[in-house]
Amino acid sequence: MSKLALIGGGSGFVGKQLAADLSKVGYSVQIISRQRRDNKTLTWSDIETNGLPSGTAAVINHAGELVLNPLKRWGDQFEKELRDSRMGTTKLLRDAITEAENKPLFWGQISGVGYYPPSPTQTYDEDSLPATTDYWSEFTKEWESSGQLPESCSDVRRVVVRSGVVLGKNGGALPQMKPAFFMGVGGPMGSGNQWFPWIHVEDISGIFVHAVENDTVSGVLNGVAPEALSNRKFSSSYASALWRPSVFVLPSFVVRLMFGNIRATMLLEGQLVTPKRTVELGYGFKYATIDDALKTCV
Repeated sequence: MSKLALIGGGSGFVGKQLAADLSKVGYSVQIISRQRRDNKTLTWSDIETNGLPSGTAAVINHAGELVLNPLKRWGDQFEKELRDSRMGTTKLLRDAITEAENKPLFWGQISGVGYYPPSPTQTYDEDSLPATTDYWSEFTKEWESSGQLPESCSDVRRVVVRSGVVLGKNGGALPQMKPAFFMGVGGPMGSGNQWFPWIHVEDISGIFVHAVENDTVSGVLNGVAPEALSNRKFSSSYASALWRPSVFVLPSFVVRLMFGNIRATMLLEGQLVTPKRTVELGYGFKYATIDDALKTCV
């Protein structure tokens, strides 16, 4: 009998990849979504009412409203949607694990490199304790804390993966960028010197599968590729992959007009993040360089 894995937000870009990859290693996968799609789908109401299905071995939450949705203006309502889709769903799954008579062996949660405040000079790894904070580092700390299990769940292995910008052909950041770059008007944002922590969708999924499959893996893992890039270098690499120039710069004020000041900091400022523990705990990246990653994305 195959083991059961539940994926919150399993109908999303990363969730679909993760569902497919867990199936390959012998898991029966059910996704949790806002609407029931088929007999492999549960709703959040199902979990709230009935708890975890019998035989659940792993629970992973990837749910979350798209932060950089250009169609949504920043405001109280959108901020509430972000919190409900992240903290709300994470707390719901945490409570379901806590209340389960037969608890799962694994509890995994996606997070973000926004945990580390932007810096042009500092290098962060999983053991870094930032001395300062900004909006997104406080947001991410609260997000991670919402999944903290009580002592009664000490046998449940917990992993938090702080993801960089996820790249892939059919989702993530690239589809929003592609039209401008394809027309030859894509380029760096603001100064272009800000760090651009990134990861291929197969690797962010692979890190979770590696964590599920290896009992020695627990705690925080940075879900970023080993190659550190500036926004300018990423823009140049992506344009080259599309056989297009990268000569235009998107001014900072335009980015702020499009997304508002709070979200604009995610694009105009960055952090240098390394996957130190991720590598030490045995994960081998499929796409360690941006050129290799982009070959699969264009």
